[in-house]
Amino acid sequence: MNLIFVVSEDLANHASGDINPATANLTNQGLRRSLSMGSFLHRRVLGDRNVTQIYALEPMTHAQTGSNLPDIVAAETIQQFALLNQITLSSAPPPRYVPFTGHSYPLNVSYAPGSVPNGVATPSAYCGNCQGLDFNDANSNNESLVSGIIALGVPGFYVFAAPWETISALMTNIDTLEGYHLELPASFQGPNIIYGISIAPAGTANLLAFNAKLKPAARYPVLPAPRPRSTPCAAQTPFVINVMGGNPGATIPPGVNTNETLYIVRHADAHPLEFWSDGNYICAGQWRALDLPNVLRGKISPDEVYSSDPAQTSPGTEGFSWSGVAPGLTVEPYAIANGLPYGLAASYDVTAAQPASDFFFTGGGFTNHSVLLGYSYQLIAPMVNSLIGSYFAPAASPTTAPPWPADDYDTIWTVTLDGAGNLTVNNSMCEGIDSAKLPATCPQF
Repeated sequence: MNLIFVVSEDLANHASGDINPATANLTNQGLRRSLSMGSFLHRRVLGDRNVTQIYALEPMTHAQTGSNLPDIVAAETIQQFALLNQITLSSAPPPRYVPFTGHSYPLNVSYAPGSVPNGVATPSAYCGNCQGLDFNDANSNNESLVSGIIALGVPGFYVFAAPWETISALMTNIDTLEGYHLELPASFQGPNIIYGISIAPAGTANLLAFNAKLKPAARYPVLPAPRPRSTPCAAQTPFVINVMGGNPGATIPPGVNTNETLYIVRHADAHPLEFWSDGNYICAGQWRALDLPNVLRGKISPDEVYSSDPAQTSPGTEGFSWSGVAPGLTVEPYAIANGLPYGLAASYDVTAAQPASDFFFTGGGFTNHSVLLGYSYQLIAPMVNSLIGSYFAPAASPTTAPPWPADDYDTIWTVTLDGAGNLTVNNSMCEGIDSAKLPATCPQF
């Protein structure tokens, strides 16, 4: 059994130039390091063997900067590695089982009991199979997780990604609990070092350290192949919805934001077959996510980037739940490339339409702001329609936005509230990436 510890960077412990001090997010250099580290981890540490489980930081447990921005770096640090591993899931709805093996491994980042931060929505049911790591180790949940893995004794590779503060405490506490007597590092040795605790069948353990010796450039990653384009936008029937205060039956709702623009994109490609999903995206999604800063250049100019909280769970097709990391990891490269603050909509159940509408469109939090939002496609139209409905008497809305097509990853919805609170919604823009031409194999770094 091999416990692998990958140190993600934060404001307190990082290599020079890897972390943006204003956003606590990766820089272009830091992103390049994380991409190359994924390949090094898979090839050199695991020897191209498949991972058993991946656990990463629960992002809302580690707020940083004066704006209390969440720590999404751990998930981004391990994302490239996750996509280089395979998992077999059903590609048919229950009760049928049609196995399909895809390149995409789930990231476990969901909350354990007692680790939900103040102001964050408490899960209706905790996801026992997708618990992540708590930065503050509330209730010793991190040690309980790893001790449980050790107790089961199932051989394999268990990978943990979190900041040095969390990794150091976890290795130290496991060493004490299990009586390994390892000579553990006393301080942060840099993001190139990966640690391993290899446990023999007899229960003895050895500490290993792997040095990736990475020296990433400071520019945004260059994709290894030309970017596929789709002209014009493909999938959706065009629509424009205008709701003006004073029009028949319409009243601008109290507290609605003003001078706000929300650009909504669907999470990157996540389904090699229709019902196959593990909360993460697939290799084609990595191509799309990394290309997002390029294809959106000149189309939009947001000053913030948001997604749903990756720690919230999404249902699978085999009775499992997964951490919903795909929306967040889709738009994070855009935030990194443009040095923008990255936030999470974490205070409500992501499946609830009205709280989502209230979060983004009322209360003034996004007044005078332009925001790029990564979201799950099933939840976009209900959120927008809840906003539209707030301008009318209950059950009296004369128009609604259509459902987002299940096979459309390209379209962008634009929701605009003007200076008086009048509303416009349209789907006239697209990313311009042809999903059918995205490579099935991951980009290599």
